[in-house]
Order: sequence, then structure tokens, then C-alpha cells
Amino acid sequence: MARGKFQEYLKNNVVLFDGAMGTELYNRGVYLNRCFDELNLSRPQIVRDVHRSYVQAGADVIETNTFGANAFKLCAHGIGEKVEAINREGAKIARAEAGEECWVAGSIGPLGIRIEPWGATSEKEAQKAFEQQAKALLEGGVDLFILETFSDLNEIHQAIKAVREIGSLPVMAMMTLNDDGTTPYGNSPEQIVAHLSEWGADIIGLNCGVGPQIMLNALEKMVRLTTKPLAVMPNAGFPRNVEGRSIYLASAEYMAEYARRFIQTGAKIIGGCCGTTPEYIKAMHSAICSLRPNQTQIAVKIQERSKVWNQPCPMPEKSELAAKISAGKFITTVELVPPRGTDFQKAVNTARTLKENQVDSINIPEGPRALARMGAPFLGKVIMDTVGIEPIVHYTCRDRNLLGIISDLLGIHAVGLRNLLLITGDPPKMGDMPNATAVFDIDSIGLVNVVNYLNHGVDLGGNPIEEVTRYLIGVGVNPGAIDLDLEMRRFEWKVKAGAEFAITQPVFDVEIFENFMHRFQAFKIPLIAGIWPLVSLRNAEFMNNEVPGAHVPPEIMEKMRRAKTREVAIETGLQIAVDTIKKIKPLVNGVQISMPFGNVEYPLKVLSAIQTS
Repeated sequence: MARGKFQEYLKNNVVLFDGAMGTELYNRGVYLNRCFDELNLSRPQIVRDVHRSYVQAGADVIETNTFGANAFKLCAHGIGEKVEAINREGAKIARAEAGEECWVAGSIGPLGIRIEPWGATSEKEAQKAFEQQAKALLEGGVDLFILETFSDLNEIHQAIKAVREIGSLPVMAMMTLNDDGTTPYGNSPEQIVAHLSEWGADIIGLNCGVGPQIMLNALEKMVRLTTKPLAVMPNAGFPRNVEGRSIYLASAEYMAEYARRFIQTGAKIIGGCCGTTPEYIKAMHSAICSLRPNQTQIAVKIQERSKVWNQPCPMPEKSELAAKISAGKFITTVELVPPRGTDFQKAVNTARTLKENQVDSINIPEGPRALARMGAPFLGKVIMDTVGIEPIVHYTCRDRNLLGIISDLLGIHAVGLRNLLLITGDPPKMGDMPNATAVFDIDSIGLVNVVNYLNHGVDLGGNPIEEVTRYLIGVGVNPGAIDLDLEMRRFEWKVKAGAEFAITQPVFDVEIFENFMHRFQAFKIPLIAGIWPLVSLRNAEFMNNEVPGAHVPPEIMEKMRRAKTREVAIETGLQIAVDTIKKIKPLVNGVQISMPFGNVEYPLKVLSAIQTS
């Protein structure tokens, strides 16, 4: 992303703002009785450091440290004559840290006094104060204005008029909410949209006041009423007073989960307010990447079938696993994560144990959560040769361009691997090498098309290869997707492209899964359900907040909460997994059981329980 016209970029992208400035300054030792805006003059380095931390966390836009830098508030600190200097320097500091890769939003907050008809300050006086602040921000080099945390619609109206008076930069108008979903002056989300649209705001939004759940409820009402971009920037939940400090208890992971929901509901801009830190913005950045890893993928379509378009190998003849699936056998597979280094012996020993317990296949993910590990095809080849059990090898389009993908697939087939699970892959920003470059020439739908080509004996240019490949094509599907309509449309495209079976995200909520199955059954391809044996309450919270679609229902969370010891938690989690399999077994063609923390005893206990029941 190069700096340029903000609104043009916004048309096709979700934009991430930074988090709280005041929270970070306080965390860095600035007392609450200080004027935070004045730090632009007296301690510019600490302001720079906060901006830099948000840029490094992945923010697309950073806000100037000028939220309260208007004449009324600065006069209360005895520095009313410094309005222009504080705002101008605030913009320059942010501009220097943003560089050419981020935008700078000039932050303007309420005046801190009541204006007419509720106070003695006139609308013209208010407008003049906002105009004074906006002019200095414009001189300092901002790319847009954000009018934020307003309670009074009449006051934000004066701010909009003031900013419009001095230039044509984009204007974001943001109101704050109470926990009843209305502004402190009693205005509903519907009224917010109507008035801010009428007054010419380019972007309409909500920030501060409440946590993400209440804002999501309001957003759901607002999206139906406007075509203008909507922005949501909640607090990190409600603050609790702990030993005299206001502590925001909503975790970064929790905020990231709601970031996904905001986007799926229709928000174009997300960010954080009070209590959010660079850690939160980094998690929210990962959430955006996990939903929309790339917007400029190469279209891969099946061309007109030429004379070299061959019949594919019949599914039962592709592999032992394919034969079992075709014969209607209930498949059991266990996920085995590759090692972080070069020593594969532990993985081989684990695979041997699983084979001895009649597991049908080993499922090997590739770089899960964007962590650097041994390549899945390499470990799959070792396990197949040394243990004699077929792997399902994950293959992603994150790391390779189209040329590399085809080269890999020809080589993987040549060494005897046949079962593939084709996925887009977690973006590098989620992992331990966030500066690594993702490729994403295509997504998982395009990847299915590529393999289907090879299964028909041609490459993407329609050129014949020496013989057809015999890949069994598997894909992922998410029963708990926030936007299930979109998920099922994408899945339909995967099936049309050539998918032959599917594996789900971990299933915890049977009711959600059953609703999903009503729609899935129309596709008439085999489904293997993902199962994750929970081992602790923290593990359950992680699945609920960080894994898209892995909704852990309240009753299961409560069971894990009641497990007071590690041993009881593990047994509780294993029993939940067993119960889940028993409930969904009539609906699926098999299960894939994960192996938390690499402990093979967990999936074996689950398998033993379902085999003897």
C-alpha cells in the first residue's frame, strides 16, 4: 500500500486505524493530570514512539496526538495560545512516523463544554474553535480528518462545517455510545446515520464509550441505512478499577474476533479506542489478513477443453485413502504438525503409533498460523516411506507463485504423494516472521483449478504433461463462518473447480454444525469433521476467540471452567470430543482429530472411546 488517495483505497480494502494514544502514554509513565496534547511540544519523542509502535503493529492509519488540542481544553491547562503549535507539531510528528506507507488522520475531539442550545457557547464559537484546530492540522500534513468521540450531534455538526470550510480532505465523523446502544444525548444509530449523511461526512462511525459487542449491535442497524463507508473503533471492553487504575479486561484476541465480525457485517474501517494497545492492533491486523489476504489474485479458470483434455483417474484408484472414502468407510485421521527444525524422528514415531492404532491417514498442515516449520510434503514423504501410512498433505498458495506451484505439484506427485488438502494459508503477519512476504497469486479456489488441470493432463497454458496426475483433491470448509452464505458460495466454487472431499474447522457447537449440514449435503461430496480435544479453559478461550469459526458454546466453556485441575480439564476436554463425535458421526464420512501440544495420547484416547462405543 503506497500513500495516496484514501477514499480510492477504501473502496476495495478494509482499513485498520491505530489504537489508544492516551492509554499508551499512561502506560509509558505520563501522569493523567498532564495535558497529553502538549507532549507534542515538550516530549515529542514519546509521541513518536507510540506512533511507531502502531505502524509496526500493522496500522494503515495513525491518528495525531491532538484529540483535546482545542482552545477551550488547552485554556483550562493555561496554554490556550499554543493551539496552532500543538496541532501543527502533532501532525508533523505523525507524518514523519507514517512515512509513505501509512495515512495520517488529524484527530479532533469535542470541545469539553456544552454548546447551544444546551450551553452558553454559540455554534459560531464552536465552529471557530474547530476551524482553528483543523487549519493547523492541515498545515502539518494530515491526509484526512477524524472527528471522534462526540456525544452531541449538534456539536459534531459544527465540527464538520469547520473542516469543510478549510479544505476538501475526507472527513470521518464518529459518535460515542452508552451501553444501551444510543449516544449520551439519546440518539439512536439510525439517527446518527441520517444526520451525519445529511451533513456531508464521508465516513460515518462509532468509537469509544463501550466495548465491541454493543458496537456490533449498532453496526448491524447502520449498514442497512447507508452506502457510505462505516467505521468501528470500540474500547477494550468496560474498564474495571483495580487498585486505583482503570484496567480494560477484553483481550487482544477477543477484540480480533470482533474485528472479523465487524468486517463481515460491513465495516470498512476498524480500530481501537481506550484500553487498546499495539498488541491489540497487531491482533486485529491479523484478523483482517485472515479474512482477506490479498485483493489482486490471478484469475485461474478452466479453459475450453482441448483435444489434450484427458479423463482423470477414477477416484478409488488414486490412493488407499481415496479407495476407503469411495467405499464408504468411516475415516479416521490425526493432525500431525511438522517440527520447527530438521529432526523428524519424533514425528515418525508418532505416526508409527497412530498406524498401530488403525488410523487411516496422517494429516500434515503446512506452516499453520504462519509459523516456519518443516515443509508438509517433505515430512509426508518421510512418513509414507518409513511408516507406510498415507498422509494428507496440506498445500497452500501463500508462499509460491503460479510457476512454483505447478513445479511443486509435479514433484510432489513424482515422489508418490497423492492426497492433498488445498488451502489459501495463514498470512505471514499472523506468525513469527511478520515481515515475510506472502505471494497469494491465487486463493484456494484457484489452487483447486490448478490441480484439476494437472489431473486432466494439462498445465495452465493448456499444454499436455506426460501423464495425468492422480491427486485426491481435498479442501477446507468452515461450518461456523460468520458469513455462512459467503462460505458456502466459495465452497460451491471449490466443488465446481474439482474438490472431491472436505475437512472442516474444529467442531464444538453441534447445533451450528447441524445447520451447516443442511446446506452442505446438497454438494454430495464426502466430509471429514475436525475435532479438537480441549485441554484447559485457556485452550477453550483460544479456540473461541482466535480460530475463525471454532465457536465453543457456553455450556462447554462452563464445563472447562469447572475443571479446577489440569488432569480434570484434560479428561473433560477428551469427553467433550468423544460426545461431539458420537452426535455428528451419522452426518459425516470421518473425523480429523487434532493433537494439542503434540501429545499423541489425546487423539488415541478419543479414538479408543469411539471405537468401543
